[in-house]
Amino acid sequence: MKNYIRFDSDQWEEIFDSLLRNKTRSFLTAFGIFWGIFMLVLLIGGGKGLESTLAQNFAGFATNSGFIAANTTSEPYKGFKKGRGWNLETSDVDRIRAIVPEVEVITPSVSNWSAKAKHHTKAMSVTVKGVYPDYSVIDDPKISHGRDLNHTDIAAKRKVCVIGKRIVEELFPDSQEDVCGKFIEVDGIYYKVVGISGLSGNGININSNPLTTVTIPFTTMQQTYNRGKVVDMLCFTVRPGFKVSKVQDKIEEVIKRNHIISPDDTQAVIKVNAEAMFGMVESLFGGISILVWMIGLGTLLSGAIGVSNIMMVTVKERTSEIGIRRAIGATPLDILVQIISESVVLTLLAGMSGITLAVMSLQGIESVVKTDVPEAHFQITFSLAVGAALMLSLLGIVAGLAPAYRAMSIRPVEAMRDE
Repeated sequence: MKNYIRFDSDQWEEIFDSLLRNKTRSFLTAFGIFWGIFMLVLLIGGGKGLESTLAQNFAGFATNSGFIAANTTSEPYKGFKKGRGWNLETSDVDRIRAIVPEVEVITPSVSNWSAKAKHHTKAMSVTVKGVYPDYSVIDDPKISHGRDLNHTDIAAKRKVCVIGKRIVEELFPDSQEDVCGKFIEVDGIYYKVVGISGLSGNGININSNPLTTVTIPFTTMQQTYNRGKVVDMLCFTVRPGFKVSKVQDKIEEVIKRNHIISPDDTQAVIKVNAEAMFGMVESLFGGISILVWMIGLGTLLSGAIGVSNIMMVTVKERTSEIGIRRAIGATPLDILVQIISESVVLTLLAGMSGITLAVMSLQGIESVVKTDVPEAHFQITFSLAVGAALMLSLLGIVAGLAPAYRAMSIRPVEAMRDE
């Protein structure tokens, strides 16, 4: 009779009978485990989906980039009063290239934020931006049709343009085909459309919204709008191994020296550090991930405590039964396996149900979001699901240890007296 209790089909039946006899407590405890793992998986998948959505919006934007613009001075310097207006110039680009070797790409940009675009009877307000082809290294336009601007366009001062998707929708509402090769009128000048930007406008927008921007060659913008040597913004990327903030300070020093601005003036030069912004986003998602795991694991721990409590009650109610089995030959190991098995089964059933529902919910969310963001992925990985199942098993074992130890300590004589 030494192996009276065996882990076979009868044992499984006995486990489920025990759980059903305490179905109210079992349900409440199982719900705690179910809700904990459901929220954990749902939050992990949701965070992953949000991160992939933002990554898609930011894709093509250089994380090692920075931007410089001019502002009025706030300090008097070398005979100039404070409040003096000044402008960046094209000569600053060559000067920075020569003096700051840490800069990988630097390119100027000019803009007109109050332009009017027309095509036949359709009209809308747009932003006109003049750039060089190397601007795409900093902010990739993700051309969906046609081509981007090239160096021939710059050299020949061609009247060509790349337009945003909303401009296509507004000015060519009846067009069922690619609008490349057609002309639009911007501030009285006709430009040939050579490309359509695929940017959605949900990412980082520097100087304009890509949906409503007409991008033309920098030299064409200079000539058409009589901008001369004036530059609205300098855009740059740094070489690998260098920080944007450090290089930005060097660029600021060069610009202030060239334009006779006080080195202590903190207002005259506007600086935007994309590297810092991306770092903040990464830190935000790191904090969200830690918070998700804290909430999920805390809920699971409370559920495991509930499982341990219900197994304690079960052991107490079955004192006589366990004592009799010990008397007819059941070993302490048999009792240990039985109690821990019940704990693991309860935990796994509740946990796997929570994982299943969470996966189905994430699939539904992904199906809805993918209509607007095709690259969004909310589903958890298979390895994470397996890891969650193993974690649930471990929790079940830990939760059943204390009740199992109590059951192992029951002596037949004490069980008869309890009866």
